Parts: sequence; C-alpha cells; structure tokens
Amino acid sequence: MPKILVNSRPLLWLILALPGLWIGWRWAMTPDAYGYGHAIGDSGDWAAWLLMATMAVTPLRLMFRSRRWTSWLMRRRRDLGVASFVYAAGHTLIYLIRKASPDLILAELSTPYIFVGWIALALFLPLAITSNDVSVRRLRRSWKKLHRLVYPAAILTFLHWVWSAFDPTTAWIHAGVLAAIEIVRVYLQRRQRVT
Repeated sequence: MPKILVNSRPLLWLILALPGLWIGWRWAMTPDAYGYGHAIGDSGDWAAWLLMATMAVTPLRLMFRSRRWTSWLMRRRRDLGVASFVYAAGHTLIYLIRKASPDLILAELSTPYIFVGWIALALFLPLAITSNDVSVRRLRRSWKKLHRLVYPAAILTFLHWVWSAFDPTTAWIHAGVLAAIEIVRVYLQRRQRVT
C-alpha cells in the first residue's frame, strides 16, 4: 500500500466512521428490523472495541518495539481513543433520543448501569478534548497524568456493559481481554524498568 495512504489521517477516519455510518443507515432504512436495541448495542460495542484497541497499543509497542506497524499504532493511538469516545457519545445520543424526556433520563440515573455509564462518559470527555497536539504541548507532564483517567473510565465502561447486557457472557469475555491487556502492559513496563 502506498505510504501516503498508510499515513493518511482522513482515510483512517473514514475507515473508523464506516461502522457508525452503517449503524445510522440500517436504523434509518430498516427501523423495524434493526431498531433502537441494535443501534444502541452496536454503537456501544464499537466504543468498547476501539477502547480496547487503544489500550492494546502500549503493550504491543513494548512487545514489538522495532516494528514499523507498532510505531504507526503509537502515532494513531489518540485517533483510536477519540473514535472510541465518538461511538460512546453516539451511544449516549441514541439513548437520549429514545428516552426523549429529561424527567425519564433523570429518573433512570439511579439505575447502576446507567449511572456508571454517565460517569465513564464524563471521565472520557476531558481525554477526548485534550487528544490533540496543542493540548499535549500546553499540558506537558500533566497530559499523561490526565490521560491515566482512561483506566477507571475503562473499568466503568465494562461494568456498564456487564450490568446492562441481557446475557453478560460476551461482556465478561471482553472485560477479561481488557484485563489481560492491562496485565501484559504492567508486566512489560515493570520489566523494562528493571532492565
């Protein structure tokens, strides 16, 4: 593949947008067959999958340090994280459109899976806002500290998924994969400090 395509951020964002466009198209064209349940489920799944991909970048980079593809992933990690947030925001927007009532939304806020979902979104918001070069330069060392919020936000995201699922098996499997990613990351970072 030509280098210009591999390094094209617009092309990457087009690829990242395709599942969202597909969700929107199916919901608009076949609302009875696809419907709210599929739209909210699929948008949530994509938010979680992209979050996992974002968090897998560091351990992959530590394992395959000299590979070009890991360098590419490191350069695009923020794009993956922002895309995850966009799908999470879309997931939330679908929920808000469906409820269409501030009173109903506030009443459901006490439901555990709704509450942790809102907290996760609130934690991701400053991360998405500061996922740009200007913020990295201005915040300097504070940028890394701020972006450690991704860890509690990820835990809350997967709690939201487990508690909201009709069958939580798939959510638990994904939570296990995320835990494995983080165990590998911590292990590799500690080993690197020792050597």
